[in-house]
Amino acid sequence: MAQSQNTEVYYTDRATSLDGLTSGGNVMLGDRAFEYYNEKNVEDYIQIPWDEVDHVSASVVAGKMIPRFAIFVKGGRHFSFSTGDNKACLRAIRKHVPAERLLRSPSFFQVVGAGAKGLWNGTIGRLGR
Repeated sequence: MAQSQNTEVYYTDRATSLDGLTSGGNVMLGDRAFEYYNEKNVEDYIQIPWDEVDHVSASVVAGKMIPRFAIFVKGGRHFSFSTGDNKACLRAIRKHVPAERLLRSPSFFQVVGAGAKGLWNGTIGRLGR
């Protein structure tokens, strides 16, 4: 069983880890780390120290609903989660991650537009030259 990195926990909630196969468990935010523990398998856990967090990206739907968020760590890896109250969880994360590193994920249409622009500039745009 994993040992908690936190000496003080100030936020807990039920959560779902969306990495690979989804799993249900609990999220604990404390003074030293963001921690996720699977409720069925105690050996399945994620511990992210606050100093390893690069930025946090939240999906926003219809201007204010947040269905999930991702924590990006130094080195390029990311972990996706959905909690019972994502807004409250992100407010608690804000105690350790500065506001300029709390980002909004691109919408579906922004991703499609960027892909079309890249396609146009990469291949189709060269055909006219």
